[in-house]
Amino acid sequence: MDFLSMEQLIESILIYSFAAILCIVVVAIYLRKKKRESKIVDEKIKKAKEDGLYEPISLHPVVDVNSCIATGACVAACPEHDIIGIRNGKATIINASQCIGHGACFHACPTEAISLRIGTEKRGVDLPHVNQNFETNVPGIFIAGELGGMGLIKNSVEQGRQAVDNIVKSIKKNHSATYDLIIVGAGPAGISGCLNAKKHGLKFLLLEQDTLGGTVFTFPRKKIVMTSPMDLPLYGKIKLFETSKTELLDLWQTVLKKNNISVNENSKVESIVPADGIFKVSTIKGDEFSSAAILLAIGRRGTPRKLNIPGEMKEKVAYRLLEPEAISSKHVIVVGGGDSAVESALLLADQNHVILSYRNEVFNRIKPQNSMALNKAVAEGKIEVRLGSNLLSIEDDTVTLSVGKESENLTLKNDLVYIFAGGELPTQFLEKAGIKITKKFGETVLKH
Repeated sequence: MDFLSMEQLIESILIYSFAAILCIVVVAIYLRKKKRESKIVDEKIKKAKEDGLYEPISLHPVVDVNSCIATGACVAACPEHDIIGIRNGKATIINASQCIGHGACFHACPTEAISLRIGTEKRGVDLPHVNQNFETNVPGIFIAGELGGMGLIKNSVEQGRQAVDNIVKSIKKNHSATYDLIIVGAGPAGISGCLNAKKHGLKFLLLEQDTLGGTVFTFPRKKIVMTSPMDLPLYGKIKLFETSKTELLDLWQTVLKKNNISVNENSKVESIVPADGIFKVSTIKGDEFSSAAILLAIGRRGTPRKLNIPGEMKEKVAYRLLEPEAISSKHVIVVGGGDSAVESALLLADQNHVILSYRNEVFNRIKPQNSMALNKAVAEGKIEVRLGSNLLSIEDDTVTLSVGKESENLTLKNDLVYIFAGGELPTQFLEKAGIKITKKFGETVLKH
């Protein structure tokens, strides 16, 4: 080998060695970065477990680690933040109880490694029996939206549309009913359903026990509604991420008016009875209708859950907050540990003396932004939080509160009481119609 060849060999070795060292350094830096990120996620999971936020409450994502390639698309897509993280090269759940079922992670995953489940092996969730076409065990009765386990406006809108697509295929042409379809509930699922029914040329009726908007109508006027872009039949795509209750209701009113659709408000359905291949529907006002098919879009809350304590029937007790700006200089106690309770306390805090009472020792069911806002309000002295407390009785000018492990009774000055203890599933109404209710323990409700 001559000198020139030796020189070229040495040069090649140096070049390849430098390239190899550079690659090793880059990989080492990358692995170190990923290890550091995994450690951060580990710490977040540990903190979530300590705060009681790790276990899911209802709808939540589940990751198939065999399919996950850690693109991080699910993390970036989640609007709630820190629900999902990347640990040791795989996506993992951090704060499952904070998940509110957007389903953004499900759609964002390029390898379809995410499914959505409701309930866990330990914590069951009562749900009506519904098949993949949104039909219950009673042929002809369909369910869409929150009642079936999928909350959120976008999900409800999509289910309302899909349910009606399936109803169109199932309706017999020569039925004897007055209507092809009766939709019960004028919330997101019901509105989407009636728009699609109009699109398909069905003769339909929309019944609502309160007013247009369903659960959304009961939100405080200033509440910010979180949603995602959605596709409304006969209207098109709507790109909303944060909007107010008023803006959302105005949108729905505009859409319905444009399509000449009216809502029968204050028409609570009392019974649905199958009769000769159709359904007889009766309201508490005494109205009776008949229909070939039924779409239930009434939400899960049914009626507000009461505490069943002395004084709960007094006029100063309420289960929803509609106009917080009209309330000032009052001593208010808000009972509950969910987002509705926390948001209501925050809305009342600027103009009133507010006490937030919660029976548990930690708020483990609220959105991160609500948690931060509450901590800020407490630090500023705007809200007094009483954890581990229970409301015992309500008097004209006071309330009695049991506080702490020793159950010390406190009598506090009070003008108004707001109770947010959740709602009771309308089990009796559903079972009366023949619909089966089952407790779901970690059942997959959405998968690829």
